[in-house]
Amino acid sequence: MKILTRQVKDRLIKFSGHPLIMGVVNVTPDSFFDGGRYLDSAAAVAHALRLVEEGADLLDIGAESTRPGADVVNEAEECRRAIPVVTAVAKAVTIPISIDTSKAAVARAALDAGASLVNDVTALRGDPAMVDLVARTGAGIVLMHMHGTPRTMQQAPRYEDVVGEISEFFEERICFAIAHGIARRQIILDPGIGFGKLQEHNLVLLARLHQFLQFDCPLMVGVSQKSFLGQLVNRSVQERQWATAAAVAMAVDRGAGILRVHDVKAMKDVVLVASAISQQTIEFMKAHHA
Repeated sequence: MKILTRQVKDRLIKFSGHPLIMGVVNVTPDSFFDGGRYLDSAAAVAHALRLVEEGADLLDIGAESTRPGADVVNEAEECRRAIPVVTAVAKAVTIPISIDTSKAAVARAALDAGASLVNDVTALRGDPAMVDLVARTGAGIVLMHMHGTPRTMQQAPRYEDVVGEISEFFEERICFAIAHGIARRQIILDPGIGFGKLQEHNLVLLARLHQFLQFDCPLMVGVSQKSFLGQLVNRSVQERQWATAAAVAMAVDRGAGILRVHDVKAMKDVVLVASAISQQTIEFMKAHHA
C-alpha cells in the first residue's frame, strides 16, 4: 500500500493504516443537516471539541452553506461567523483545521487564525486570488468537482461518462494549481458526491472511486447524510446514519483517504473496521499474485 503524505503549511499529514476522519463544523443558519445548531460561536467551538474527543483527525469549519439552492454569503459575514470559531478551536486542539470556503479573503483570515487547509468547492475557480494565497502560504488545498454552482448544480446535471469527465477535470485543475506555484504534496481531491450529480452519478463515483487514485493525491469523500442516500432508503436527513455507514465503508474499500462526516464517533468505528477488512483483501491479493 502506497503511503501518501500531504504538506499543510508547516505540518505533515500522513495517510497510512486507515483513512482519516474529518469532522464537519457548520457555522451556518441553513446547512442541510445541522443548519442553525452551531451558528453561535460558543456552540460551534464546543461542537468542534466534542468531535475531536470522538476521534476526528481533522476538522472542517464552514460558514457558508453549499447545499443545493443555497444563497451566497458575503465575505464580511462569512468571516464574522467563521474566524472566531477557527481562532478558538486552533488554540484548543492539535489536529489540522480546514476552512471550507471559496473566498480568498476568508481563507486568508482563517489561515492566519490557525487553519492549515482550504476546502474549496470551486477547485480554485471561484476567486482568482485563491491560487496565489495557497501557493504563498503552503496551505493544503482540497480541489472538489462541482457541476455548476450550489444554487444551480442540481438542475438536471448530465454526463456522458461521469468518472472520465471528473478525471479530466482533476487533471486540468492539478495542472493549473502546479502552474501557479502549488506543490502536488499540498493537493487533496474530492469528486464532489452530491454536487451537481444525480443518484446514478453518485453511485457510479463511489463504485469506481479507485480510478481517481491514478493522480497520487489523497481522495476526500463526503457522503454523510446526503440526499441520494435518502432517496435509496426513503429516510429523512436525520435518519440516514446507517445509509451513511454503508457508503462510508464502500468508500474506504475503494481507496478514500479522508471521510468528511457529521457523526464522527460512529463513522470512526465504520472506517476502522472497513479499512481492516480492506487491508486483508490487499494482503491476500499480494500473496496470491507474488
